[in-house]
Amino acid sequence: METVRVNYYRGSFYSCEIENKSITCPFCGVVNIPQYIFLKESEDNSSLNVFTQCTNPQCRNMFITQFKEGATFAKFIKILPTALPLKRTFSNIISELSPNFCEIYNQAYIAEQTNLMQICGTGYRKSLEFLIKDYLISITPEDQHETIRNKFLNNCIRDNISNINIKTVASRAVWLGNDETHYTRKWEDKDINDLKSIIELTLHWIESEIRTQKLLEDMPEFR
Repeated sequence: METVRVNYYRGSFYSCEIENKSITCPFCGVVNIPQYIFLKESEDNSSLNVFTQCTNPQCRNMFITQFKEGATFAKFIKILPTALPLKRTFSNIISELSPNFCEIYNQAYIAEQTNLMQICGTGYRKSLEFLIKDYLISITPEDQHETIRNKFLNNCIRDNISNINIKTVASRAVWLGNDETHYTRKWEDKDINDLKSIIELTLHWIESEIRTQKLLEDMPEFR
């Protein structure tokens, strides 16, 4: 195990061996071996908090990592939640189709990263509604837009989506999303990760539908 010696102060300057571990920077998302600059014992003396700098030249942001002292060196535990949470990046197609979906999804994602598990599911469910309705608004005549905005999401999926793949996965995403907003759950064996997976499938099929339509417009059949 490769280690690095990091200085700390306890009346005088000392140093401690810590695990020289690759981690994912909480700012840029790049996996790298950061520079471990200086450490300080936690207030309860149960761990070591290390002032850390990302070594990605395009980032170089500072954050705090936590280590647990061992017999010969301190082992990495986690990155402390003092840095900005990660954000999910979406394709240009999805970002242009529904910027509100992207914003709401990332707010839910931030809540999940800060362990607000009782509210992040509601955010993912709301993001799904914006995604589906913005998709429908993009493919329907303008005189139907207000109806779609005010219609229950399940009814939108049932009545207005013709693509069977989108209809199938979106309806199930709504089932799990509703579980996150209601007092009792219908799908006890499913959790927030299942909801996110089905939203991913919904994104995939919507983007595939849009890409296919653009291809057909660019390359119509010869007559």
